[in-house]
Amino acid sequence: MVYLTEPERLGELLEGEPSFRTNQLREWAYVHPVLSTDAMTNLPTDVRAKLADQHWPFVVELEQSTASRDTVKWLFRCPDGAPIETVLMGYKNRTTLCVSSQVGCAMGCTFCATGQFGFDRHLDAGEIAAQVAYANAYLAASPIEHSPDRVTNVVFMGMGEPLANYRHTIEAIRRMVETMGMSARSITVSTVGFVPGMKKLAEEPWPLSLAVSLHSTIPAERSLLVPLNDRYPIDMVVDAAREYYEAKGRRISLEWTLIAGENDSDEEAVGLARIARQIHAHVNVIALNPTPLSTDTAPDHDTIRRFIGTLSREGANVTLRDTRGQEIDAACGQLRLRAESM
Repeated sequence: MVYLTEPERLGELLEGEPSFRTNQLREWAYVHPVLSTDAMTNLPTDVRAKLADQHWPFVVELEQSTASRDTVKWLFRCPDGAPIETVLMGYKNRTTLCVSSQVGCAMGCTFCATGQFGFDRHLDAGEIAAQVAYANAYLAASPIEHSPDRVTNVVFMGMGEPLANYRHTIEAIRRMVETMGMSARSITVSTVGFVPGMKKLAEEPWPLSLAVSLHSTIPAERSLLVPLNDRYPIDMVVDAAREYYEAKGRRISLEWTLIAGENDSDEEAVGLARIARQIHAHVNVIALNPTPLSTDTAPDHDTIRRFIGTLSREGANVTLRDTRGQEIDAACGQLRLRAESM
């Protein structure tokens, strides 16, 4: 399910039917989603057939699916041919879904496969929320071993800059919280430093988690890796992160993709630790998942250990994240790249 009608408007799909059918459909679409209208067993056969004839809820096509033991990645196509990538990751106590918010990305981060495609368009709220609904329907039929059989956590870390698509991102979150019953605390919005969106997010009613991708603390170097730094310099980004922490009382995550020879120095580690201490943030470090359109690589294990050690000695709370899904092209943009190069 890669598109969902707004919950309040589902009745428009059931013209001439009793009003209670709308609530039944809302359950199938958002609360207990299914992979086919045939599974909507409390709806009359003719209603299910009508919905299927309208290509609802599958308005777009599942083009590719790749999987490892605990990670699944989907490539969907919208009716206009636009691709959506979504990654499902199973853990012992949670099932995390990494969703896309745009087709492509305008931020131009040099090491990111999505950024190398450029920007096509925003996803609408239905296309975002439906990634969660599809994952829940998938898990109900094919649970990941030792993981919850429902999405427990959503991270906006797939294709696109969610805060540059603010209106649709927020509407999708509203549906996740108010209709799907997710905890706002289990939803993480990631940004490379889109400051206006960070400030607006601090005014929303939900205690969402915020992750800020820094990748360098040296302004000139950060501008090379994250061109948005020229528009919203790192000091401005850090100030906005501090404001979010003060408004919500939610610890910020600082995301750092470790790239050999680019941002793996002791100088960077010391600078990152200083920022983390200043704004009471947690640092998540992950080694680069290489992409075919870039020559960047991950550092060797000794360099990674040294970088993490420096962060710890400098007083930062740090986690070295698992590099998942390399064998299934799980980094955002990679499955699209493989599909479009075939």
